[in-house]
Amino acid sequence: MLQEEIVFDEYYRCYCIGGKHVRIMPYEPRNPHHMRYVADFSPSPERYKLMEDIVLRINQYLGYDFNTVELALRDGVPYAIDFCNPAPDADINSVGQENFDWVIETAANFAIEKALAQVPGQDNLTWGTYIKNSAAGKPLR
Repeated sequence: MLQEEIVFDEYYRCYCIGGKHVRIMPYEPRNPHHMRYVADFSPSPERYKLMEDIVLRINQYLGYDFNTVELALRDGVPYAIDFCNPAPDADINSVGQENFDWVIETAANFAIEKALAQVPGQDNLTWGTYIKNSAAGKPLR
């Protein structure tokens, strides 16, 4: 994949679980690995909502139940840099206690929700818009 280098002002790593739960975390990828979640910026409520909407749209389109989306902000505009991480790093030593606790609690609740909603003999998988449209021969928008 070829993409433009985004020289960013702010950077966020965003967990998405179940296509509906989002955790937006300031992230500094230029820091050493153990310091990447130490960043001195935070989004305004409007920018937070915009980033949350972007993360939800990407995950619902792809049909991912568990993913991270990395957003680089340049001049206030969010650019999706990395958005195909269905097995993202959630190590407590990397993400920190607060983020780790959120991932564990949210993932556990989602797993319980999926288990309770499971219908024997039926397709219980999450299919994103991309796959649904592709299988139906519809435009992939």
